[in-house]
Amino acid sequence: MANRITPRTLRGFRDFLPEMMMPREKLIDRAKEVYRSFGFSPIDTPALELLEILTGKGGEETDRQLYQFEDAGGRRVGMRFDLTVPLARFVAQHAPKLGLPFKRYHIATVWRGENTQRGRYREFMQCDFDTIGSLAVATDIETALVIHDLMRRMDLTSQQDFTAFQIRINNRQILNGLLDQLGLSEGSTLILRALDKLPKIGAEKVGTEISVSGADAGQVNKILEFASLQGSNDEILTRLSNIIGGNEVGQAGVARLADTIQGIRAAGIDESHVQIDVSIARGLDYYTGMIYETFLTDLPTIGSVCSGGRYDNLAELYTKQQLPGIGASLGLDRLLAALEELNKIEKVATPAKVFVAFFDKQRLHDYLSIANLIRQSGISVELYPDPKKLGAQLKYADERGFRIAVIAGDQELDKNEVQVKDLAAKSSSVCSLEQDGEELIKELGRILA
Repeated sequence: MANRITPRTLRGFRDFLPEMMMPREKLIDRAKEVYRSFGFSPIDTPALELLEILTGKGGEETDRQLYQFEDAGGRRVGMRFDLTVPLARFVAQHAPKLGLPFKRYHIATVWRGENTQRGRYREFMQCDFDTIGSLAVATDIETALVIHDLMRRMDLTSQQDFTAFQIRINNRQILNGLLDQLGLSEGSTLILRALDKLPKIGAEKVGTEISVSGADAGQVNKILEFASLQGSNDEILTRLSNIIGGNEVGQAGVARLADTIQGIRAAGIDESHVQIDVSIARGLDYYTGMIYETFLTDLPTIGSVCSGGRYDNLAELYTKQQLPGIGASLGLDRLLAALEELNKIEKVATPAKVFVAFFDKQRLHDYLSIANLIRQSGISVELYPDPKKLGAQLKYADERGFRIAVIAGDQELDKNEVQVKDLAAKSSSVCSLEQDGEELIKELGRILA
């Protein structure tokens, strides 16, 4: 052909080769295990929603990032930018069938037409969990516990727990109380969005953005001074109570934050993993109470890898029924990028553990039988399809990350035995195939243990 199309992807979109897709699936599987352990049930919603469902829920910036168009039926539609807004529509539509409180997890792709950067893409997967229909502080506490257990399961390089993380928590009511106290309630949305950028652009630029809301220099300094509070969780709680003074909304937020910290302690969580951070604001407009962001201690600059909070008014756009909610989202692709940068991903290109070489074309049925014997024992196995030289096949096995190669020529097959080669340890042994391959399966299990 004269006019071949150059194969390429759109900016902000990616292909996933096996060596990245496999750890991605492993993270998804672990997230599902954690969610299910807390009683969350799976759901799914359409990638496309009516545009009116999506717009005005995450703020003007989010609306600008929406992928939207008119479909063949003349309807204005958009691709979901997160999984929380569709959840609000979902629960409002199906509440009578679901029963309340309703706990769900949803793992699916979302789209945002935003500027791409390290760990941030225009198409990415979210792993959400939410509890709908309860205002109880227990749900605030449980959200932190789920995030904690998620992060403990995210090390892909060993059997050890992934401990280098910190969950930073705050309460929007405290921020709202402070702004009310300063007479800045009308500009609160702009101020909170500016505060959310503090780790990215620094205090000076955030102060400039806050001043656009109408705040004077003294008010800006008080907000930035407030956002810089540091100390132990108990020390910060005491100082917050004094700063907020008699503001009812702010004091309610402080009390809720204190109850959440106490509940986390009661659950036995190491408090080094949970830190009150009053600069955390969360940029989306729908948050009303507790908010959470999670950072990797060894790579904080990549941003939060698991974020969320309480949103008590989101579903009121779809129903008169009160449907308060709280939850968080694991940023799978950002976390994957971080783990890769931290060398915490094993480079393998196959899900199979065992490679069966095939180099005697007259004995194909024997090789098929050996591979099936291993597979029936519960061990994943791949049989090479072509009878090439053994060296070429072992090179193939090594490049794809197989742990074990099973080799048998005429002499071994005639004796009903095989050679088992540990590709990592560079050692080998001979195993009998008698008694349904009992000796072989035992040896494979030993190496893989």
